[in-house]
Amino acid sequence: MYVQKIRNMDYDVVIAGGSVAGLLCAREIASKNHRVLVIEEDSELGTPEHCGGVVSISAIDDLGIIPMRATLDNKVRSAKIVSPSGKEFTIDARQQQVIVLDRREFDKQIAHQAQVKGAEIRVRTSLREITKEGVRTSDGEIKCKFVVDARGVTSLVQKDRTGTLQSAQYEIFADWIDKERIEVYLDQERYPGFFAWVIPTRRDEAKIGVAGRGINPAQVIEEFLKKKGKHSTIRKIFAPIWIKGPIKEFVTGNVITIGDAAGQAKPTTAGGIYSSGIGGIFAGNAISKFLESGNKSELAEYQREWNKKFGKEFENMLLARSLLERMDNKTIDSIFDSITPKMLDEISKEGSFDFHTTSVAKILGVRGSVKAVQAILGNELRRLLS
Repeated sequence: MYVQKIRNMDYDVVIAGGSVAGLLCAREIASKNHRVLVIEEDSELGTPEHCGGVVSISAIDDLGIIPMRATLDNKVRSAKIVSPSGKEFTIDARQQQVIVLDRREFDKQIAHQAQVKGAEIRVRTSLREITKEGVRTSDGEIKCKFVVDARGVTSLVQKDRTGTLQSAQYEIFADWIDKERIEVYLDQERYPGFFAWVIPTRRDEAKIGVAGRGINPAQVIEEFLKKKGKHSTIRKIFAPIWIKGPIKEFVTGNVITIGDAAGQAKPTTAGGIYSSGIGGIFAGNAISKFLESGNKSELAEYQREWNKKFGKEFENMLLARSLLERMDNKTIDSIFDSITPKMLDEISKEGSFDFHTTSVAKILGVRGSVKAVQAILGNELRRLLS
């Protein structure tokens, strides 16, 4: 009876993927009184929790969300960055108002917003095939006018493996966790092209992660935790992350791609709550306008708007990533030697968590950096600083 019921239903839009981008897209479409269905292959929204959950309050506000108490895990006061040899500096994050979200609760909060507006959501329902009349799912055929692909990195891995890195993230208990401080560890031998991280969620609780090109994340994260000290592991997640930037076309016929599936996660950190969420909102608005007007140019507005907001920043992030991947540990250490208290003060006061390449450029372009750094970075650094 359940499968037959779905087969007989028509929707304006079916969204495959019930994460931030997909749910926000559904919220926008439903708010304009269009029929929208979200299908999620997992048994529960927000799980498994791949994301670190770090975002700014201004970004959440931009997404139209006021986090509930259950959604907000922690407020971050500072970030400690550690070089391969153990040199370190700390950035004051209070001005940037950085928080850590419980993604399981956060996704459900957005789902409730979408449902209140009129969206329908079904879990344990996966997309099998896009058909001429709609989609074929694990629960049967569904007719629709548009299909939105919000299935995350899974969609990209099938097309291009060169843009992914393997990662591991554990949730742990440990008494060495600083509740108010994020930690980032750079080491091109242990985490090539990326880093290890500690994201505190509650007192004595944190998300610990590693990612890198060609690494065995299970082995590397165990080695990292062994050095950090005694701990208890309560959750383990292994998943690819995307660091190659946005795909070429967000809209192909009646298929609209959003979020991680569209490469809308930051190339520097693979974080995408804000940039992917805005992608979902822009796509939802564009689809709604088309459904009302029938003007195909409305669909193209989605990609234009997203590029207008994030295009330049993502170009700079990709440039910063290419620079990082060409540095060795000695070069990274030499940059740490040249960082001044004045520079850290400027970054703390003027930097943006959501648009952070200006801060990266300041660190890479520090006066007094050794000639080797300038030789490696060359014209690309000048482009990043311009």
